[in-house]
Amino acid sequence: MKAFVAGATGETGRRIVQELVKRQIPVRAFVRNLETAREILPPEAELVTGDLFSVDSLKSAIADSTVLLCATGAKPSFDPTNPYKVDYEGTKNLVDAAKATGIEHFVFVSSLCTSKLFHPLNLFWLILVWKKQAEEYIQKSGLTYTIVRPGGLKNEDNSDSVVMSSADTLFDGSIPRQKVAQVCVEALTIPESRNKIVEVVAKEIPEKSWDQLFAGVG
Repeated sequence: MKAFVAGATGETGRRIVQELVKRQIPVRAFVRNLETAREILPPEAELVTGDLFSVDSLKSAIADSTVLLCATGAKPSFDPTNPYKVDYEGTKNLVDAAKATGIEHFVFVSSLCTSKLFHPLNLFWLILVWKKQAEEYIQKSGLTYTIVRPGGLKNEDNSDSVVMSSADTLFDGSIPRQKVAQVCVEALTIPESRNKIVEVVAKEIPEKSWDQLFAGVG
């Protein structure tokens, strides 16, 4: 297995890279700024640059990777087209490049409540709408996928257990980014994760194994 991580210098993406390195899975980290990436990513990660809006550029960057984890996301800005470009067009290009390069598993970090149009997050240029469009493009692509919808993201880890549920069943709650990264990386090796949308938050409840968590999602 060789993993390609898009959005590798973001708060969630960097944790995904760390989790992969911890498990000794070779990583190609797709970054915009090499200097920044060298400062925050493990030295074991191979750094590659390219253009998220060019399928040919992405195909070159993916190269011989066998799995792809997408943790890209539009940052708050005054550009109303930003979520459309990053969360939909960028993801769509990654899917097309993944198909062209034979990627075996596509893991996409989305968000809770993508199906709720009247959600406060959609005040940020319809960000959940475009994430939902990206999810649907992945589902129709023919790729093996896992779509991870986390609750409110926390930078600090905690001792809470991961709660995993089916699409459109969790509507509040939060989860540390570290645990989201673990969900994404575990999905790569657990057959029960394939072709599913999993919603995840963290709560103070008894812990379940990763196999149990994924198997419990319909």
